[in-house]
Amino acid sequence: MIRYHNSAALCSRSIKHSGSPVSSPKSSDLTQAQRDRLAFIELRLRYCGELRRQELVARFGIRAAAATRDIAEYRNLAPRNLEYDTKNKLYVRAAQFWPIFDFPVDRVLTWLSRGYADGEPVPRKPVVPHEGTRLAGNVDLELVSVLTRAIHQGCAAEVYYRAMSSGLTTREIVPFALADSGLRWHVRAFDRRTGEFRDFVLARLTDARLLSGPIKDNERSADDIEWNRITELELVPHPANVQHPDTIESEYGMSGGFLKVRVRAALAGYLLRRWNVDCTNDHSLKGGEYQLWLRNRQALYGVSNLLLAPGYSGTDRDH
Repeated sequence: MIRYHNSAALCSRSIKHSGSPVSSPKSSDLTQAQRDRLAFIELRLRYCGELRRQELVARFGIRAAAATRDIAEYRNLAPRNLEYDTKNKLYVRAAQFWPIFDFPVDRVLTWLSRGYADGEPVPRKPVVPHEGTRLAGNVDLELVSVLTRAIHQGCAAEVYYRAMSSGLTTREIVPFALADSGLRWHVRAFDRRTGEFRDFVLARLTDARLLSGPIKDNERSADDIEWNRITELELVPHPANVQHPDTIESEYGMSGGFLKVRVRAALAGYLLRRWNVDCTNDHSLKGGEYQLWLRNRQALYGVSNLLLAPGYSGTDRDH
């Protein structure tokens, strides 16, 4: 197994950079648009494992000849990062791949989940002052790249994972999606150890490698009932804790005094916890943090991660 640790200590190459053009004599001659395209090339190789020339053409609206020159320039800067697959006529990530762009974790996750922020990662002055309170967690982007390549290529991965209940374990998983709980990032995957679809926190991964061989039909996302089921939650101002319901109705854009939220059943618990939604039958949770109440608890039937839902006890499930 190839182990991925803090990469800077393991790499002797000198072309990694931090938000500025790669340290090549020719890089100073590149325009910003060219550097953005080189960054896109690296993202595709690193997290998808492959790159087609047409992807550059489609993303940036350039001619095929210009895309060919960009790939050649990237290869000149990082000759050990890609190889050409003559059979499939595309470029693939090489075994000795080492990134030359220093992408922040949040930007990579934004690109993976939303499809933008794929240009050169240079520091920019914000339009208005901004601060955030989110804890990023210790997410290793090289481990993330193993999971995203497994998703893209439709294969399994072996991971070392630190679970709350069992500590450090080795798992074979079949990942198919990333999920943002609002507090941290997970990968949704079939766990061959338990035979169930589960969420794995990215920051709890310590090692990963791709596995060869086919995956079974029951390991595919189509068989994940909770992921494919859309649950409709009806949220209302808390009847006991909110003195002015119209304030909450305006804040959340409620219509008719309630807000209908559609969410995958697999993610419902995360949403309810993040928004501090009182999930008791009788809206009995006290405190100013509980400004919302779930009025249709029956919508949670069959949801497995309800330990996260405030006030929802396994002993008082609706039948």
